[in-house]
This record gives sequence, C-alpha cells and structure tokens, in this order.
Amino acid sequence: MGNKKNANQENSVILVRPAGLAAVCLSFAEYAVAAFYPGCSSPQIVIKFTAAACILLLTIINCLNVRLATSIMNIFTAAKLLALLVVVVGGLVLLAKGQTQSFQNAFENTTAGIGPIGVAFYQGLWSYDGWNNLNYVTEELKKPEVTLPRAVMIAIPLVTCLYLLVNVSYFAAMTPSELLASGAVAVTWGDKVLGSWAWLISLSVALSTFGSSNGTFFSGGRLCYIAAREGHMPDILSMAHVRCLTPSPALIFTSAMSLVMILSGNFTTIVNFFSFIAWFFYGMTILGLLYLKIKKPELPRSYKVPIIIPIIVLMAAVYLVLAPIIDQPQIEFLYIVLFIFSGIIFYFPLVRFKCHPRFLQRVTLHLQLFLEVAPTAKNAN
Repeated sequence: MGNKKNANQENSVILVRPAGLAAVCLSFAEYAVAAFYPGCSSPQIVIKFTAAACILLLTIINCLNVRLATSIMNIFTAAKLLALLVVVVGGLVLLAKGQTQSFQNAFENTTAGIGPIGVAFYQGLWSYDGWNNLNYVTEELKKPEVTLPRAVMIAIPLVTCLYLLVNVSYFAAMTPSELLASGAVAVTWGDKVLGSWAWLISLSVALSTFGSSNGTFFSGGRLCYIAAREGHMPDILSMAHVRCLTPSPALIFTSAMSLVMILSGNFTTIVNFFSFIAWFFYGMTILGLLYLKIKKPELPRSYKVPIIIPIIVLMAAVYLVLAPIIDQPQIEFLYIVLFIFSGIIFYFPLVRFKCHPRFLQRVTLHLQLFLEVAPTAKNAN
C-alpha cells in the first residue's frame, strides 16, 4: 500500500491539483475579459495571460497571510451564491413566461455511447470537484471529525440544486446550439436576459471563479506540503515561512506547475486531463479504503459510512477511467498512465531507501536561505 500511497500523492501534487487550478483560473480569465470583447470570442493569448496573472496574485496572497486567503474565500463564495441566485430567479421568470422551447425534444441528435457519456461526465463532475478540497486542510480545522462531514453534507446537496436550476435557466434563455457556441455561457445569458445590466453577471462570475481558484490553490498547496513532510517530495516543500507561517515553497511549486499547464493547454483539454487523472486516483483511494476495511477492521476510524457507498464510487471511477479509453483509445491516455506509475520508480530510491544525493541537500539549503523558510513539526493529533 505504501507504493500506491506515494504514487498517488506525488502525481496529485504534480498533476491533479495544478490541473484543477489551471482550469478554474482559465474559467476566471474567460469571464474577466469577456466584457472587453462584446459580440466575439476573446483571444486565447489574452485569456492565458489573465489566468497566469490570477495564479501569480493568488500565490502572493496565500504566501503572505492565511487569514487573508480564507477571508477571500468567504467573501467571494458569497458573490458566487448571489450570481447563481440571479441566474436562477431569471430562469424561473422566463419559464413562467412560457419559454420552454429548448426543453422540447431536448435529447434529439444526442451522441450516445460509452466514451461520449464518460467525457460528458468529466465536464459535469469537474464542477463538483470542490467537494474534496476541505479534506486536504483537516489539520487546520477545529474538530474535523464534526466539521468535515457537516460541510460535505450541507455543501453537496446545495451545489447540486443550484447547478441544476442554473442549467435550467440557461436552457430557458438559449437554444442548445447557442449554449454550445458560447465561450462564456453566463455572459451570453446576461446579454439575453439582463440587457444593459449584463456586465453584473460577468463581474459576479469573475469574482466567484477567483474565489474558487483561491480555494483550489489553498488546498493544493497544503497537499504538496503534507506530501513533502511525509518524505514523498523534496524537503524544501515541507517548510514554512519563518514570519508568515505559510507553506510558501509548496505554494510556489503548485503555482509553477499550474502556469505550465495554462501555457500548454486550453480549458476543455485541461478539464478532461484533470478528470481522467482525478478519477483514477479516486478509484485507487477507494480501493485502498476497502482493502483496509476488510484486512484491518480493528484500525480506528474518525468517519464511518455504509460500505455500499465506497463500492458505488469505485464502480463509477472504474467506468470514468475505462470508458473513454475503450471507446476512443488515444496515445495521450497511455502517456498519462505511464507518468502516473513513474512515481513508483522514485519511491524506492528516494523514499524507501532514503537515498538523498549531496547536491540536493545543498540546493535545499540555498533555497531555504533564499525563501526564508524552516522545517515544521508534525501535528501529533
């Protein structure tokens, strides 16, 4: 199980969390610049530079002050809920006026098949991926055994209801072809429903996606920090700033990986890439959970759920990983799988046998002095 755990952590740090951050920042950039290009698509170069600027700003904020980062999450979450409520209410008004044309023969000309449905789930489930962000910061929660389950049980049903109502509102205002052709769906909805006030939607969505980017960055940096502290990543990533008390090396590393992904891909490819890897890891994690539940039932457990739930999640993960490969095999999937399992190669010399070359120790020392960081002690609890 140790090899699997190390591979999961390493690839989550290098691939999954940076890919999620890159996708959310690209979404933020799409809406932030949409107001400057009315009636046409925004240039990709402008979107990518705006997304990169967003990541750099988040890096500065999260490296300087934890309280500031959490305050931004709270404020911008409120902005997100306000924007969603405006869209929902607008959609209900349109439905009351009888605009239901898009719901007639809604599934006509739909492409069916194992692969297309799996890829469609990639795009849809990515919207809900924030459900696991809180898991990475349990060490910084008060009473996590109470707070974490409560947050999940409240947030997921709330998000599900809001997202369903928002999509109903979109289809009430737009035809399926208009929705697919739009680069920023909420902005197109605002143009059709709010008229001259459409800029409010663009601003609200930009604020909400910025808050989501901050949440993803906050949790992703902590995952990198914990992985390094357990010896699965270079020691420098397990250190914290001596004055700000933030895991700045881990945050900078996450930022750098996200910037690489933004420059090399677009929103759709990054989301598909992220979803494939994420559900591969979710399946591995659930498989490990079931193994421990069967082989080591005596271990203490902070959270207890009916065993049918992890079994269902495992089946979903297997489908979401295998369906696109079976339906439309691509060489990129092979590269991703090989990269994932490459973590095992580094596990034996660097983690199992703790072979740390001298030059790495010198690099760590210089970086420690340059970044003004120091090692941290593990929380015994």
